[in-house]
Amino acid sequence: MVIKTRDFGEVEISETEVYHFTQPLFGFEEYTDFVILHDEEIGENIIWLQSVQEPGLCFILMDPSGMSATFAPELPAGSDKLLGEGDCLCWVVAVVPQNFRDTSVNLKSPVFINTKTHLAAQIMLEKDYPVRFFFLKEGNCQC
Repeated sequence: MVIKTRDFGEVEISETEVYHFTQPLFGFEEYTDFVILHDEEIGENIIWLQSVQEPGLCFILMDPSGMSATFAPELPAGSDKLLGEGDCLCWVVAVVPQNFRDTSVNLKSPVFINTKTHLAAQIMLEKDYPVRFFFLKEGNCQC
């Protein structure tokens, strides 16, 4: 099928590339089906989470490994009911303002994606992580 996207124009995708959010992104509960897009020039540590239902709805997600030495997300008990059995990828939602150095990510509520079941969820972690972590600020970057 062909979907319209915010940043990539029209893109052809397979139904098997769609991830269903069993616990939707906070504030966007009516949108549950997304695809992952990426730009090979940027690399695999940044992806676009594009809504299949709304062309203008797209989130930039980042791989949190290396952002903070103290970030070690643990899924709460019962998460397998949302995501199914198996390993999940963890991504954090980024807010990228005009001044790129002010980019922040939400470490408190990452997005977990099970590539086997194609289920996903934004889950608030029990541990006290910041909602706005400025990983490019002096002293925060572990990369």
